[in-house]
Amino acid sequence: MGRIFQDFVDALASGPDRADLYAAMRNIAQAFELSSFAYIFASAKSPEEVKLISNYPETWTSRYLARGYDAQDPVIYRTKETMDPFEWGLGAPHEPGKARHSAFMEEAASFGVACGFTIPISDPSCRFAALSFAAERHSPALRASFERQKQVLQLLAILFHAKARVALSARALVGGVYLSRRESECLSWAAKGKSAWEIGRILSISRRTAAFHLDNAKLKLGVRTIQQAVALFAARAS
Repeated sequence: MGRIFQDFVDALASGPDRADLYAAMRNIAQAFELSSFAYIFASAKSPEEVKLISNYPETWTSRYLARGYDAQDPVIYRTKETMDPFEWGLGAPHEPGKARHSAFMEEAASFGVACGFTIPISDPSCRFAALSFAAERHSPALRASFERQKQVLQLLAILFHAKARVALSARALVGGVYLSRRESECLSWAAKGKSAWEIGRILSISRRTAAFHLDNAKLKLGVRTIQQAVALFAARAS
């Protein structure tokens, strides 16, 4: 377990991009047998723009972001009320009783996000911030794993947020040209060998949109191929 923590800290210490952050949290979740995770936050300066790093089903995350579900998500409501980790989902001890909350949770469950645990993250610069781990159904093993590692996961969530908030909010300066956040995210994944289709699934956007951002980055950088744009992007980080 010590090796896993060290790898996590090393990944965050090296100026991580979205792809690095995703891999680091995926490895932590797998190590704790908490396979599905979602890190989410909204800056107080741009409250309408919700940032998300998650391996939840892409069909659900796309729907969530497109429909602004953070405004009706009972998990988000509760992160604004407490700083203590809590359990949620259908059948959870403190499941909200409002009809609209129940309807929301039932819809999430239909995508395989039925229950889980959330760690609220305190940050005055954010409207909300949290790290959640989800599953298709409650189980004693899941609850025991989270309870046993809760304090460690709280610390990891704080460390992760400190890096992710900056990485997801900053524009990338490449060759004297500023790329948008989406352009740099797409190039980051392209540098790891992902296709436009794969990037779209990871970022919860369409393949066409991912290709659009890659093409924009290529035009801004004045190169003819995505590979050349990736090379310039990689040189910036080296």
